Amino acid sequence: MNRDTGFLWRVRDRAWLIRERPLLLGVINVTPDSFSDGGRFFATDQAVAHAWRLIEQGADLLDIGGESSRPGAIPVSLDEERRRVMPVLERLCGHVPVPISVDTCKPQLAREALQCGAAIVNDITGLRDPAMVEVVRQFQAGAIVMHMQGTPQTMQENPQYQDVVAEVKNFLQERLSSLQAAGIAAENLVIDPGIGFGKRLEHNLRLLAQGQELLTLGRPICLGVSRKGFINRVTGEPGWSEVGVGGTLGTLLFAWTQRAVHVARVHDVAEVRRAFALFIRLEELHGGRLRHQNQE
Repeated sequence: MNRDTGFLWRVRDRAWLIRERPLLLGVINVTPDSFSDGGRFFATDQAVAHAWRLIEQGADLLDIGGESSRPGAIPVSLDEERRRVMPVLERLCGHVPVPISVDTCKPQLAREALQCGAAIVNDITGLRDPAMVEVVRQFQAGAIVMHMQGTPQTMQENPQYQDVVAEVKNFLQERLSSLQAAGIAAENLVIDPGIGFGKRLEHNLRLLAQGQELLTLGRPICLGVSRKGFINRVTGEPGWSEVGVGGTLGTLLFAWTQRAVHVARVHDVAEVRRAFALFIRLEELHGGRLRHQNQE
C-alpha cells in the first residue's frame, strides 16, 4: 500500500479500497461468556436487533461469533456453536446491506455460514487447518488471518517472545504465503496481530507502537483492541468489565496515524465512527501531516 492508492480487499462479490478511513467491523457475540458483552446478545432476537443497531450506527461489516475466545474460555462443540450462530445468520444474510463475517475456527461451521450468505471468515487460529483453507478457497471468501500463541485456554499462562514484532510478522508472512500457494488470492486476505491473544501487556504495546512494521506484508491490518484488558492495565483501572470506549479510541487513533489499522473490530461503532470522522477532518485541515509524518 501507499498513501495514495490504499489497500484493496475483496470478499466474494464485494470489494473495498481502504484508504480514507478504516472499515468498522461491528462485533456481535452470541455467547454467554465473552469478556465484554457475554450474555447480552445470546438470544437470537437480541443478536439480530443488535446487528441492525450497529448498521444504523455506521458499521461497514458485522462479525458474528458463537464461541468465546477470552483467556481460559471453555471450547464449545460444533453443534452448540452452530445452534448459537446459524439462526442469527439466517435472519441477517440477504437482508442486511453489509457483508457478514463469521468468527470461527471450525471449518464445517464456516462452510455452513458461507453457504448461508456470509462473506468473511475471521479465524483466530490463522487458517492453520487445511480444511478451513479449502472452505475459504472454494467460496472465494474474505479471511482475517490472526496470530495467537497457544489457545484461548492456555494463551495467557506464560506467553514468551524474543522479539514479538518480528515473530508475529514472520508468522503472518508464512500464513500469507501458504494461503496464496493454496489458491487463495492475496486480495481476499487481511492480517491481524492478535492483540491480547497470547501476549503480555508489553507485547501488546510493542505491537501497537510498531504497527507500521506489518505494512511490508502488503495486506490490510485488522485491529481487535475494543474494550480489551490491556487498556485498564495501562490506565490503572481494575477489571475487564469496566473497560470503556476511551482506551479503544485512543489506541485506534494512534494506529491510524501510523497507517497501521484498516479494519477496526469494535463494539462501540457509533463512538468510533464519530471519533474518526472528526479526527480525519482535522487531519485534512492540518495538511495530512499527522498520518504521513513518518512517510516522507
